[in-house]
Amino acid sequence: METQLQSIFEDVVVNINMLCFRMFMDTPEDERTKLISCLGAFRQYWGTLPQESHDQCVQWIVRFIHSQHSPKRISFLYDCLAMAVETSLLPPRMVCGALISSDSLEWERTQLWALTFKLIRKIIGGVDYKGVRDLLKTILDKIQTIPTTVSSAVVQQLLAATKVVEYILDRNACLLPAYLAVTEIRKMYPEGQLSHWLLGSVISDFVDSFRPTARINSISYICLKAPRRCSLLPVVNNSGAICNSWKLDPTSLCFPLRGMLPFDKDLFEPQTVLLRYVLEQPYSREMVCNMLGLNKQQKQRCPVLEEQLVDLVVYAMERSETEEHFDADIGGTSQLLWQHLSSQLIFFVLFQFASFPHMVLSLHQKLAGRGLIKGRDHLMWVLLQFISGSIQKNALADFLPVMKLFDLLYPEKECIPVPDINKPQSTHSFAMTCIWIHLNRKAQNDNSKLQIPIPHSLKLHHEFLQQSLRNKTLGMSDYKIALLCNAYSTNSECFTLPMGVLVETIYGNGSMKINLPGTSCVASGSVTPLPMNLLDSLTVHAKMSLIHSIATRVIKLAHAKSPHALAPALVETYSRLLVYMEIESLGIKGFISQLLPNVFKSHAWGILHTLLEMFSYRMHHIQPHYRVQLLSHLHSLAAVPQTNQNQLHLCVESTALRLITALGSSEVQPQFTRFLNDPKTVLSAESEELNRALILTLARATHVTDFFTGSDSIHGTWCKDILQTIMTFTPHNWASHTLSCFPAPLQAFFKQNNVPQESRFNLKKNVEEEYRKWKSMANENDIITHFSMQGSPPLFLCLLWKMLLETDHINQIGFRSVLERIGARALVAHVRTFADFLVYEFSTSAGGQQLNKCIEILNDMVWKYNIVTLDRLILCLAMRSHEGNEAQVCYFIIQLLLLKPNDFRNRVNDFVKENSPEHWLQSDWHNKHMSYHKKYPEKLYFEGLADQVNPPMQLQPQYLPIYFGNVCLRFLPVFDIVIHRFLELLPVSKSLETLLDHLGGLYKFHDRPVTYLYNTLHYYERHLRDRTNLKRKLVHAIMSSLKDNRTPGWCLSETYLKCGMNPREDNVWTPDDTYYCKLIGRLSPGPFPNCDWRFNEFPNPAAHALHVTCVELMALAVPGKEVGNALLNVVLKSQPLVPRENITAWMNAIGLVITALPEPYWIVLHDRIVSVIGSPALTSETEWAGYPFALLDFTACHQSYSEMNCSYVLALAHAVWHHSSIGQLSLIPKFLSETLKPIVQTEFQLLYVYHLVGPFLQRFQQERTRCMLEIGVAFYEMLQAVDQHCQHLSYMDPICDFLYHIKYMYTGDSVKEQVEKIIMTLRPAMKLRLRFITHSSMMEMATSAAAAAAAAAAAAAAAAAASSTSTTVPSSSSSASTSQPAPSSLSSSSSAASPSSSQHTHTPI
Repeated sequence: METQLQSIFEDVVVNINMLCFRMFMDTPEDERTKLISCLGAFRQYWGTLPQESHDQCVQWIVRFIHSQHSPKRISFLYDCLAMAVETSLLPPRMVCGALISSDSLEWERTQLWALTFKLIRKIIGGVDYKGVRDLLKTILDKIQTIPTTVSSAVVQQLLAATKVVEYILDRNACLLPAYLAVTEIRKMYPEGQLSHWLLGSVISDFVDSFRPTARINSISYICLKAPRRCSLLPVVNNSGAICNSWKLDPTSLCFPLRGMLPFDKDLFEPQTVLLRYVLEQPYSREMVCNMLGLNKQQKQRCPVLEEQLVDLVVYAMERSETEEHFDADIGGTSQLLWQHLSSQLIFFVLFQFASFPHMVLSLHQKLAGRGLIKGRDHLMWVLLQFISGSIQKNALADFLPVMKLFDLLYPEKECIPVPDINKPQSTHSFAMTCIWIHLNRKAQNDNSKLQIPIPHSLKLHHEFLQQSLRNKTLGMSDYKIALLCNAYSTNSECFTLPMGVLVETIYGNGSMKINLPGTSCVASGSVTPLPMNLLDSLTVHAKMSLIHSIATRVIKLAHAKSPHALAPALVETYSRLLVYMEIESLGIKGFISQLLPNVFKSHAWGILHTLLEMFSYRMHHIQPHYRVQLLSHLHSLAAVPQTNQNQLHLCVESTALRLITALGSSEVQPQFTRFLNDPKTVLSAESEELNRALILTLARATHVTDFFTGSDSIHGTWCKDILQTIMTFTPHNWASHTLSCFPAPLQAFFKQNNVPQESRFNLKKNVEEEYRKWKSMANENDIITHFSMQGSPPLFLCLLWKMLLETDHINQIGFRSVLERIGARALVAHVRTFADFLVYEFSTSAGGQQLNKCIEILNDMVWKYNIVTLDRLILCLAMRSHEGNEAQVCYFIIQLLLLKPNDFRNRVNDFVKENSPEHWLQSDWHNKHMSYHKKYPEKLYFEGLADQVNPPMQLQPQYLPIYFGNVCLRFLPVFDIVIHRFLELLPVSKSLETLLDHLGGLYKFHDRPVTYLYNTLHYYERHLRDRTNLKRKLVHAIMSSLKDNRTPGWCLSETYLKCGMNPREDNVWTPDDTYYCKLIGRLSPGPFPNCDWRFNEFPNPAAHALHVTCVELMALAVPGKEVGNALLNVVLKSQPLVPRENITAWMNAIGLVITALPEPYWIVLHDRIVSVIGSPALTSETEWAGYPFALLDFTACHQSYSEMNCSYVLALAHAVWHHSSIGQLSLIPKFLSETLKPIVQTEFQLLYVYHLVGPFLQRFQQERTRCMLEIGVAFYEMLQAVDQHCQHLSYMDPICDFLYHIKYMYTGDSVKEQVEKIIMTLRPAMKLRLRFITHSSMMEMATSAAAAAAAAAAAAAAAAAASSTSTTVPSSSSSASTSQPAPSSLSSSSSAASPSSSQHTHTPI
């Protein structure tokens, strides 16, 4: 090939020499003819070459040309190449690529450089856009080879390359999407790096033209912040906090930005304030891992996290130093922060996300010279936590940097005195001495030469510990035991004594025994648990030893089938230890995955009952996956024959009910999607009540999180299989008034899966038949055999009811035998049928005396005969699906059963009066528990039936140990359900108020009262809109029950308590702007009393503030729309209580609050947006003469005091939508297409809409792809309307850049079909820019542009002829009447190649 090419081109060179002297006489046509003739031989040869040799051939030609030394010869050969391209002989992309990649193309050969880029400039217009992109990258690389200093004589020739770059980047030439060009440029010249001097301002101006596009994709005020304050902050453990909005890059701590756009430099700043804020919040470690993408299975050090932990420790030191009332012995308000820091450090260092020695050295560096010593003991206590637990498994060198820190923080020359060991903080004062003891012990064990003598300042502390260790009788009156445990936990010889004392204290000495509730139930005698102050004073290592000892003993007793129950002190202490997150592996994880299975395997039912009671009444902040895992265990447990025992079955079902109803709205979907492959494991195979409770939880969760917003069917959603499995296990219906509260897709599912119900008449008939059979039976054995026969209808309780109704007594002991044979599990079906039968009986009752008798009999069945427990009967009644009058009768029965007899009311009143819910502060719970059970003994084995026979039978059933529970506490989750059922039916509102008056005090013991109130007001917002009195009563009943155990101001604001509780209908209180400002202001740190969040309903202050604020807003006697508007006005109106410098913090608070409220509250934001879009600032071209992107830049406007309403609304919308769930955001596509699209007609309006939605496209793509595609189409439809309405478009380029950004980052070709039709209707200039989306060729665009120009010219001529005067319109490339000229290179060649469709296919970068 090379020989033939050599021959052909040598002939061409000869021809050049012959023709050169005549060139000046030739016309352009003659020159063209000669060039073609010179290419004749090559044309023939090219036709014979195989396709795969074309590239090699072109490269040889370029090498041949570059080997020439005559500029004229090179010029002529380049002309030949240009002609070859023009006549479609050679592909332009191949030629350009060979020219630029040639090794001979060097800047020193200036004439070759200039001629080469002149040729490229001439033919590059025929290259497809992907080829142009690759050429741009290569050209930029080639330009980089030019040194920073060259002779000015050659600059002019070197500028030929610049002209090519200018042409490629020319928006009107449109050789490629500008978006691709800026991507390549930003890769080569990242933020802050200057382009090559030869390119001058070409690159910088081009990149700057994308700043509007970058701003469209940025939240308008995310960068407006001050030191230690960030504009956007989440609430940890809130539903919005688990979305993708808060993800950060784990190396840079920046928000992840899509695309290579020139975003504001502040967006490239590390979000240290945000991460530190989250780290400061209790129970935030899961969110931190989610934000940084940290996986506990992968050990990966995260230096940025490490640095923030160190900074947080330094901050805690500063707070300790400046606290007004800081006392080293009693701690200060920073004590809770130190406690939390200890937990965080252990977690992140344990999972190797942070390095302990690196942190200690960094701390030393940051504390050096600061003189911060007041918090030194707390710091050493935090470090001791990790050291004591990990020093045995790690090298001594990892811990020695602590001594360097000691030298810095303990400068005393004299001995530090021993603190008062009667105070818990004394353990912190001894922390440094304990660290030295552990280090010394490690050095001895390793035979290390690194042993450090005891520092002089710590000698008194060390001597005290040595002396205490020699004392073999240790008491519990001070903290000496804790000190010894902390100091010697790694020395088994010394550790045995103090730990043994602790263990013995809670185990009991074995000789003393005490009775527990029920009969035949005896426990070991220790009743006083270890106090929380003592447990807090133990290091993590000591706590781990203690909890391991307890768990081991429990398993040992379970294996041994000990006849004695666990000591109450042991059970209570174990419960308290489970609150410590830092011992999770031995704590709750061991409880669920080891202790429970071992106890179950040993069939130790008493201990199993104990563990379930602990979980129901003593545990706090258990992670949801553990709770759902336990629920799965319970459903498995329910199927085991041995659990078919009254007390254990009742406990299993009660615990399961608590677990289901306590699931947080944001927890339901993440947890249940883990079981989609086998939903049976988290569902009950036979308990209709539990499955109904789960459906109610699903309905509430999907409503509160707006999961089904914009959807009409559950098809394709995560809960479809769950619902279908439930209907297979326990088919059932829902009453219409309950169903109407469900989200629409759930309603549709249950309407499609309707289950036929047995008629009440047939039920009555069957009961009568069974009653006749009983009366005809004389033999008691026949009665027992018949009614306990497997498969017989579940009518036995109905029979007992009818017997009592007619004879007033039950005197056959055989009935108790029947109930025992039926068994606890099957008896639930009898209770269910009995509930339906009761409704029928009461419905047909004559009223008056008959009604009184009915309720007395029902009460006797519960309290006198102990046939069924109150909580199970009420639960079954509340879960039945009755309609109309029957539903009212059912609720009437519930009310009468709870209130008319005194039995239950007395139990509730006495329990509320005599007990406190703050169990962690009590040492005498067991005594109060026993006295209550003695006064109101619970009989769970039908003892009442045995008592009523003649003569009475003396039964001594074996009770399982009861440490915490009673009928009042078991009734609480049932009461939650009862209140909801009553709320659904309007006619029973007064009955509900009565129930709340008498039983509302029970909410004093509810573990989530505010959350329950929040969920109730949120879920039933539509039902409660016009029932303000009932809302007020509900809030008052629950909140007032807690007043004795909460500090003033803990929940409802003083203004609301004073004005909002006013029940007068004629003078309803309407809050003013000041009220709303003060209420939102409570979300800033500090307004609520601090507390121990380990035992609080909420995990941190922000979560508490958010929920109580939402409860108060929903409780107002004001429509949701008005409340929503008032919240927006807090920042949209000038408010004296809202400081201007903190405006973004207030916007963040409003975003948090309004998105946590029901839809009517936050949907008003859409109305504000519509109002702004219709305002003169956006509809009139003359109203705002400035640059629209400046108008919409809230940060710049706010800082310059020039903001307008439209920028405020934009910033507020971003704050609200940033905190929104994806369900709430999924309304945006409908809002765009149905509300905004008809009113958007100007460029300003269009740009405003793009600014509104742009920052959230990434979330749509990740969480709701369907919405992303709908938004993409809506954007083009709006552009079409603007294009038709506006004569001139001034901002086509930013608009097109944004649309290309969407294509390459989010949609790819998914919306190609819909948008192609729209683009083809746009004006030529716009069509030209968007041609790479429609896959149209440049020539089609040029033809379309020429046709438009011709039509416009004809129209102008006609107008001129018709009128002697005319108005001249300035020409503009963006005018609808002006054609967009095709690039010059295309006008000279018919091969201005329309790239093939395959060249235009895109997928997101």
